Amino acid sequence: MDGFNLENFDWQKIYDWVIANGLKVLIAIIIAVVGLWIINKIVKGFKRLLVSRNIDETLIPFIISLTSVTLKVMLFISVITYLGIQMTSFIALLGAAGLAVGMALSGTLQNFAGGVILLILKPFKVGDYIEAQGHTGLVKEIQIFNTILTTLDNKVVIIPNGGLSTGAMVNYTKEDTRRVDFVFGIGYDDDIDKAREIIRSVADKNEAILKDPEAFIGVLEHGDSSVNLVTRVWAKTSDYWDVYFYMMEFVKKEFDKQGITIPFPQRDVHLHNAK
Repeated sequence: MDGFNLENFDWQKIYDWVIANGLKVLIAIIIAVVGLWIINKIVKGFKRLLVSRNIDETLIPFIISLTSVTLKVMLFISVITYLGIQMTSFIALLGAAGLAVGMALSGTLQNFAGGVILLILKPFKVGDYIEAQGHTGLVKEIQIFNTILTTLDNKVVIIPNGGLSTGAMVNYTKEDTRRVDFVFGIGYDDDIDKAREIIRSVADKNEAILKDPEAFIGVLEHGDSSVNLVTRVWAKTSDYWDVYFYMMEFVKKEFDKQGITIPFPQRDVHLHNAK
């Protein structure tokens, strides 16, 4: 088998092609580079405009991403047209490959559609604390294909919008107020009314706990080792954890001061002598 021979290569055709099209290709490259630079400037300016007009923070990343992609596609078409490539044949080629690409990117298209649904229905917004797809965190950004969460320990979670728009979701900060639930166990020998008054007095001392609706304190169940009192108080959503930690700490301290026991699990064992 003969090896590759440079002498048989038609250098004249390459030379003629470079002379005929080299300048056009160089100009096309310059158009692409300058166009990308201009698009970057336009996108940044458009983002500043949206922020100055107080557009919803949830919409801004989505609009910016969509604008950037649209402008880049237009630039690509302009460069192709300048090079003299027939758009009809190019579109026919895209159409032929469209089905295969569409099937390969079906998940991506679902995520895009999911992003549009999320922005229309607005089940949550940037800054909300949600639980979805097995993850919990603050919504940092809603993009075209994904939603980005930040967990309380500062981990970043990226969730595809397709599953997010069709799956179950809990929005902990959608409403202005939330109910905070507790269960305090007391000994069977302790006074239920006294324990109830202690819990109520602790709740009344915290201004973050709302007076309306009024706190509810009642006997939940007779447990194996304790009588369990359920306590339900209301607070602003932003005060939820402050109220939770406050009640857990100071109810225990007041129980200790006033002789109310919080029993630990225990079991009575009876021994019988066998005859």
